[in-house]
Amino acid sequence: MRANRLPTRRSLGAAVALTTALAAPLLTPSTASAATVVSPPAHAGFDYQIGGPYTPPSGVKVVSRDHEASPAAGLYNICYVNAFQVQTGAEQEWDADLLLRDANGKVVVDENWNEALLDLRTDAKRQRVAAKVNGWIDGCKAKGFQAVEPDNYDSYERSLGLVSKANAQAYIRLLSAHAHAQGLAIAQKNTVELAGSRRQNGLDFAVAEECGAYDECGDYTAAFGDNVIVIEYTARGLSKACSGWGGRLSVVRRDVNVSAKGSSGYVRQTC
Repeated sequence: MRANRLPTRRSLGAAVALTTALAAPLLTPSTASAATVVSPPAHAGFDYQIGGPYTPPSGVKVVSRDHEASPAAGLYNICYVNAFQVQTGAEQEWDADLLLRDANGKVVVDENWNEALLDLRTDAKRQRVAAKVNGWIDGCKAKGFQAVEPDNYDSYERSLGLVSKANAQAYIRLLSAHAHAQGLAIAQKNTVELAGSRRQNGLDFAVAEECGAYDECGDYTAAFGDNVIVIEYTARGLSKACSGWGGRLSVVRRDVNVSAKGSSGYVRQTC
């Protein structure tokens, strides 16, 4: 994301520790086609609940929740995973050499959320990182989610130039192949500059934060058609998204902390 825009929101819960077996086989792109999975229905009522689950409001058909939560009964459920960065405080759950480090050996951190970036610069490391994240994706499938939302695809922008766009795309192809093999659709989260490569990267729909506020919704629809979910964090952003795209796309405004309903900061509005 651009430095001047609100940072990507992620789950408030700590990630579950999953051990990567040293003898795990190399991951290769699956032959599974995106046509074998089902993307969220376009222009459906949506709620973003990655900060904590609660009973979806009336009219909601699609919900995104953290991978540690359970899906909402009877709805289309998207499973959130922090795939490119490490949840705050969970650094010890990763092999030390998988944390991205600068030339002085210091871990590179997303300062907005105090999250260490993952090192995706070599195929061997991408394979190991993907093995862990794909374990979470397997958990999403087992719980009954229909899709997965890997966050921080754009973390290369915060990597001090160490991780490239090519690195990020090679990695997300490992995740998309695995998700499709599990029968799950997979989202492109933000990263509008790579939307045009969504087919070769195996991405089925988009979750776009603040595309209304930043006049980017058209860039997403050019690549994904109406399979775009829009999340705004301001009244102005919601107004722009609704006036331009409310008749075609799923649009919701949430508070930036994506608070659970009933908490003091909770905000949810739609067109």
